[in-house]
Amino acid sequence: MSQGQKGRLDITEDKFLFYFWECWHLLRENVTEDLPMPPLFQFLTVLAFKIFVCEQVDVAIIEVGLGGEKDSTNVIKEPVVCGVTSLGMDHMEVLGNTLNDIAFHKAGIFKPQIPAFTVPQLSEAMSVLQDRALELMVPLEVAAPLDIEKLKGLELSLSGDHQLVNAGLAVSLSECWLRRTGNWEKVSHNDGQGADLPDAFVRGLSTAHLLGRAQIVYDISLVPNSSGLFENSSGELIFYLDGAHTAESMEACAKWFSSVVKGSGNSSLSSMSSTTKTNNMEEVVQRNGYIGHKMEKTKHANKISKQILLFNCMEARHPQVLLPRLVSTCASSGTHFSKALFVPSVSTYSKVTSGSSFIPLAISGKDLSWQFSLQRLWERIIHGADPVLEKSSMKESTEILPPCKFLYEDAPLCSPAEECFACSAVIPSLPLTIKWLRDSVQENPSIRVQVLVTGSLHLVGDVLKLLKR
Repeated sequence: MSQGQKGRLDITEDKFLFYFWECWHLLRENVTEDLPMPPLFQFLTVLAFKIFVCEQVDVAIIEVGLGGEKDSTNVIKEPVVCGVTSLGMDHMEVLGNTLNDIAFHKAGIFKPQIPAFTVPQLSEAMSVLQDRALELMVPLEVAAPLDIEKLKGLELSLSGDHQLVNAGLAVSLSECWLRRTGNWEKVSHNDGQGADLPDAFVRGLSTAHLLGRAQIVYDISLVPNSSGLFENSSGELIFYLDGAHTAESMEACAKWFSSVVKGSGNSSLSSMSSTTKTNNMEEVVQRNGYIGHKMEKTKHANKISKQILLFNCMEARHPQVLLPRLVSTCASSGTHFSKALFVPSVSTYSKVTSGSSFIPLAISGKDLSWQFSLQRLWERIIHGADPVLEKSSMKESTEILPPCKFLYEDAPLCSPAEECFACSAVIPSLPLTIKWLRDSVQENPSIRVQVLVTGSLHLVGDVLKLLKR
């Protein structure tokens, strides 16, 4: 936060561009044969530190990129405190193929005698963390998951049981920072280890939100009727966004999605919807980036819900692990996808743009071979065999969108050997996909379409950007 202010530091687009180009030009002026311009992530790390210094932040939370040991963020010699979240099989092409290797890299952020916290880990990861901590004389503690009773009757704003683990680590790190900087007494009147959380902690835990992590966005158009009440004239299209891209996070995503679609019904409207507060709407409740309004239950009682998957991921993320984990975890909770849509991310084909930049519906010259391989994998999971699809059919399907009824009609009973993908489709662009979903829902307002967007933070970010327009 800025000196003398309370809250997080917000950087406007203009201010960000000012710092970006100033940093860029300073680096360019000092380029030599032995000191070239840094790659993107290193440049962004330098830029972040420059912004923090210029804006005089009181505290900066630095998250590693891939792993700690050789990460460009790991240049801070004496941090106040270090934290290691739940470790899994991620970035294996860089960090190694075993959990031991990954844990070794992550523990690279430990600094001699600087306190560190972690969460309960698998034994092979925990032993590595403890060994490195012992080597550097680091006082390493395992933070317990947050006890929900400590929220004084409120709820954790972030959805999913795994967020209790993350919250427990956040509490330990924050308390350690406050104690080591002499600020603990300012927020807490109690020194006991088992004491209630400070009110500031409770406010933060009950209101914090992460865009693209267990986030729900209602994409519906509400118009006032003759009685002044708001009604939906175009059906319901709901996006459930989570940037899960590892086996562990995908399982957590599936559990979250299954739980909310079974209990969501008509409980929420997104702050991204074109709605306004009116006196005939009940009080809003902020939960992880969306605003919930309690609407008339009779309006939606007879709607039929369809669960749709909107998916893309990088090849290094191992979709042959992610997709089966997603399907099996959802199925164990009684949630089944009626259709799956595979699309390229906008960011795959576009340069970095501002929030107001125009995004075309279709992007020419794209290679959809990866999306077709994802689709084939999906159909193999659903059917238990690899369906046959001729190249001519693949080419044709990228040029002609599926009919709207494809979204909400039950899949025909075709055998795996037939030339059809009954449970999935490849759509050539994400903007086109969003438009097609909206058109399909408008065609059949009796359907509630619940779209899980996952597999890639790039995909989730692009969807959020499109929904804001």
